[in-house]
Amino acid sequence: MDSAALLLAATLSAGTVLAIAALGLLINEKAGIVNLGAEGMMLCAAIAGFATVVHTGNSWLGFAAGMAAGAALAAVFGVLVIWLNTNQYATGLALSLFGAGFSAFVGIGYVQEKLPEQSKYLLPWLSDLPFVGPALFRQHPMVYIAMGLAAGLVWFLYRTRSGLVLRSVGESPESAHAIGYPVRRIRLAAVVAGGALCGLAGAYVSVVYTPLWVEGMIAGKGWIALALTTFATWRPARVLLGAYLFGGVTMLQFHLQGRGVDVPPQFLSMLPYLATIVVLVLISRKPRWIRLNMPTSIGKPFSPGS
Repeated sequence: MDSAALLLAATLSAGTVLAIAALGLLINEKAGIVNLGAEGMMLCAAIAGFATVVHTGNSWLGFAAGMAAGAALAAVFGVLVIWLNTNQYATGLALSLFGAGFSAFVGIGYVQEKLPEQSKYLLPWLSDLPFVGPALFRQHPMVYIAMGLAAGLVWFLYRTRSGLVLRSVGESPESAHAIGYPVRRIRLAAVVAGGALCGLAGAYVSVVYTPLWVEGMIAGKGWIALALTTFATWRPARVLLGAYLFGGVTMLQFHLQGRGVDVPPQFLSMLPYLATIVVLVLISRKPRWIRLNMPTSIGKPFSPGS
């Protein structure tokens, strides 16, 4: 029972990283922009957040620094692909490569640094409940913030005028422009917001999830988050569920190793990526289902004068 509760708690923590990043990428794609630079943005945000906490001792300032780093890189990406019409896929890959190299360079002096002791977060009374207490109610506040972000994004996209405008820009930017909406500015705002969430996810990794700095520590989570948006067919609630699914697969390897299961560690380490490939293969067998849910103008450039 205790081990199951610990596995569930670890699943929620691991899934939070993927959920926050994937929700940010979903905002981008709802506006018609594909950003393959999530891995690089998360790495830069991870070192920005970690360095900030080292110097200030405040984890919330670290999260803010991570969001700022992610938003800044996303803004550069947005200007390139929205105003200069560079290829979205090539520019995103370049951002990922830049983020990996830049974070490694900046982080050289922080490899041996340690963060101050983290506070223990317990919800009064609820944390003392058997099983559900340690599983659900002893989490870092960011776990609950991720759940709130998913619910808020559902409300924003499907219950507000601004969400309708954002979706219309992703479906038919020409029509949105024809009725007076500033398509490029809306897309840039979506890209920056998505970058800020990717940055928050990156900072969460280095400040809370694995409180240290190591080169390349995001370890493919940005790519998994990108795959999650397709897996969830661009629905925020499904993104959250998918994130916990992949988080559970990630934590399962450590759970099995801890129980002494005789499985090669290399096989256990590749489980999250294998699960991603399997899910994408299964989804790709229903292309019509994907087309019905995918924003029509995703990945397509838009010029007001065209």
